Amino acid sequence: MKPEIIPTILVKTFEEVKERIRLVENYVDWVQLDIMDGVFVENLTWNNPEDLKDFKTKVKLEAHLMVKNPEKIIDSWLEVVDRIIVHYESSEKIQEIINKVHKNGKQIGVALNPETSIEVAKPFLNDLDLILLMSVQPGKGGQEFELEILEKIRNLRNIWPGGNIEVDGGVSDKNIKEIFNAGANLFCVGTYVYQSGDIKQVINKLKENYETI
Repeated sequence: MKPEIIPTILVKTFEEVKERIRLVENYVDWVQLDIMDGVFVENLTWNNPEDLKDFKTKVKLEAHLMVKNPEKIIDSWLEVVDRIIVHYESSEKIQEIINKVHKNGKQIGVALNPETSIEVAKPFLNDLDLILLMSVQPGKGGQEFELEILEKIRNLRNIWPGGNIEVDGGVSDKNIKEIFNAGANLFCVGTYVYQSGDIKQVINKLKENYETI
């Protein structure tokens, strides 16, 4: 399970999406696009996969779909990203979504809100490429990491020793080592990276917390 920093992009326009991908694409392998519908979460972001059809980048893209009933829109995202992440709380058709994504040769992850037990993910563990544990309430950036999520990470790692555990929300150089030691290996970072003033330096600083262990 390779540790990775995954910058997250939460913006209103495709111009901003392109700009933010360009800022990080030389330093990371993956970028996460935060897609919000204003229904599942209050916020509404850029959400048009058609824009990506002619866009070229060296990074792989994952779409974190914070939308109600993602099965209704998933086909168009499958054409333009490498990995889809859907919220367990957003659909009653999680297994159908997993099957469809894999049938299309793409990766699939399931996200759990802070209050959602990892128990709900157990039936899907053998079929998932990752589980995303939200360490803040989904819908906006810049929130504080919820410390109780550390225990959740540890518990998930105990029952899923070989799986990819992604954490999203409030990750910074102040807590990434603790999050890594708890068992996570994929670290979503948005505000902390893009507001840093020196993106390369900040990403390298984050990586130092697990590359030296």
